[in-house]
Amino acid sequence: MEGKKYYITITGISHYGGCEMFRPGMPLSLVKDTDNCYDDEAISVYSEKGCRCGYVANSVHTTARGTFSAGRLYDKFVDEAPARVLFVMPETVIAEVWTRKGKDNGIIES
Repeated sequence: MEGKKYYITITGISHYGGCEMFRPGMPLSLVKDTDNCYDDEAISVYSEKGCRCGYVANSVHTTARGTFSAGRLYDKFVDEAPARVLFVMPETVIAEVWTRKGKDNGIIES
């Protein structure tokens, strides 16, 4: 991994199977949810099997201290970015977004 590290809180997991589906090291895909009528900066989180498993938190009430909200992360990648699970807690999952130099997959670092 190169560049700055971005950590995120994944919320809404109780609507998609709960914490039991997550494990540390598990690869994830972050996809901008441009059709979300409730949040213009919504970022969906998908499992390695392509199933939606939550959203990147975008509220001061749901974003864990030290993690980026969806709003802060939204403009840092084009459409999709890879991530991996770091910690699984009873109602929250913390993940790290993979960064790359240049314009390939992930957060674009200049």
